Amino acid sequence: MKPVDWSEVREPTIPEFISVSRETEERLAIYADLVRKWQSSINLISPKTLPDLWTRHVLDSLQLFALRREPAIWLDMGSGAGFPGLVTAICLAEAGEGWVHLVESNNKKAAFLRQAISKTGARASVMPVRIDAAVESLPDIEAVSARALAPLADLLSHSAPFAARNPAIELWLHKGLDYAEEVRSARDLWAFDLVEHKSHFQDGSVILEIGNLKKSN
Repeated sequence: MKPVDWSEVREPTIPEFISVSRETEERLAIYADLVRKWQSSINLISPKTLPDLWTRHVLDSLQLFALRREPAIWLDMGSGAGFPGLVTAICLAEAGEGWVHLVESNNKKAAFLRQAISKTGARASVMPVRIDAAVESLPDIEAVSARALAPLADLLSHSAPFAARNPAIELWLHKGLDYAEEVRSARDLWAFDLVEHKSHFQDGSVILEIGNLKKSN
């Protein structure tokens, strides 16, 4: 089979309900191209999802910006290839406000994230450490994101130190088909307000908007 020439790939149009500028769309296309180029040497995403990179990863992550457009100081946990944190940071570039702290302990993935920031002008920085090691060195975080990282209860545990400093913190967590069971399990340990936003691109998936996070009595 002839290898795909990714330089000839043209990204699909971004849906109107997300509504980003042409400049942001171009930045996202540069980012997507970088993911494809680095994928051959680093396993950034599941190889089987590479042909569907734009919808499966970029647009899925862009939903978060559509839901939470106001610039904020973000923590993106376990950033990996940058979904959704780097996508948010690219969207913030045009606004000139807000920031995303990308926490990724894998040094190779952290190197990719730095390259992507440099090429796209994203409003982000990379911390190549584990999440618990980042608590003391980050400023007050206003919003937290994570995608395909860990069970919900674990994500809430990672977020708790930041919530203790800022009770108004918002958590925006991408979850798949088994999210309802994860929510039930998490409520055994945590109390929180919850809004479920259904995914426009992944059947059965959601973005969980969580606030007022506290340890259960």
